[in-house]
Amino acid sequence: MAIPNFQELLMPVLKASADGEVHIAEVENRIAADLHLSADDLAALLPSGKQGVFANRVRWAKSYLGKAKLIELTGRGLFRISERGLKVMENPPAALNVKFLKQYPEFLTFHQPAEEIRATHEPASEDTDQAATPDELIREAHAGLEAELSQEILQRIQAAPPAFFERIVVQLLVAMGYGGSTGQAGEALVIGRSGDGGIDGVIDQDALGLDRVYVQAKRYADGNIVGAGAIRDFFGALDGFKAAKGLFVTTSGFSSSAKQTAESLSKRIVLIDGPQLARLMIRYDVGCRIEETLYIKKIDEDFFE
Repeated sequence: MAIPNFQELLMPVLKASADGEVHIAEVENRIAADLHLSADDLAALLPSGKQGVFANRVRWAKSYLGKAKLIELTGRGLFRISERGLKVMENPPAALNVKFLKQYPEFLTFHQPAEEIRATHEPASEDTDQAATPDELIREAHAGLEAELSQEILQRIQAAPPAFFERIVVQLLVAMGYGGSTGQAGEALVIGRSGDGGIDGVIDQDALGLDRVYVQAKRYADGNIVGAGAIRDFFGALDGFKAAKGLFVTTSGFSSSAKQTAESLSKRIVLIDGPQLARLMIRYDVGCRIEETLYIKKIDEDFFE
């Protein structure tokens, strides 16, 4: 089954603390068993790879219950239901969610600043409020910013002179660890050279030049996708150079037959389309820069022991 969002976990977490002091790890296990979550569900990780999605949502549910004073924190990872929480359990609401918690002044003091920040950046969304943890909202916003940046990167590349694409390919491959220095790579990789036998450039895979990658780079408009014929031509060129590896980069995309052809050929041909090119440029800081760094901090449990 799908992992419940953190607001759907508010009541299960509150119920788990109704019989006395419990540890958050024990609560996670108990709720996972009650919900019959699969091993795959429990293995799903946040994008950071440092915490499970389910565990993160359970802990946010615990945090929100604590802000509303429905539970009391009693020690490291330990908590129990409060008198206020017991009253809620005596007369359970139809839905225990953020809307319900807003009746408590302590919770409003915690939650109102976040609402004010969101209101200055996007329209109010009841669906968002009812589903995502603060962690997930941050990551959704980050993904949205990167998607917008990716589109702008591709637009800039397609509007620039063809030689600019050459410099982008060089800088990206160097940033990824290929070709030595930018100068050395620039000498090895010359896009669009005439009489190249179907190869746009060659770049060293290691600093000593013991292995080489042959490159084909095509700056195409969005609708002009690369077909299977271009991949076969590239394969033939690789064969002529007795090359074992090839990299085909385009600002547009590849047809399904082009992808199938690349997978079926005996040589290793890696295809990088426009969206992937933009993602790699963002990942390796090519053509973009960090505008602001936000640090997400959490409590240091050892400090308060």
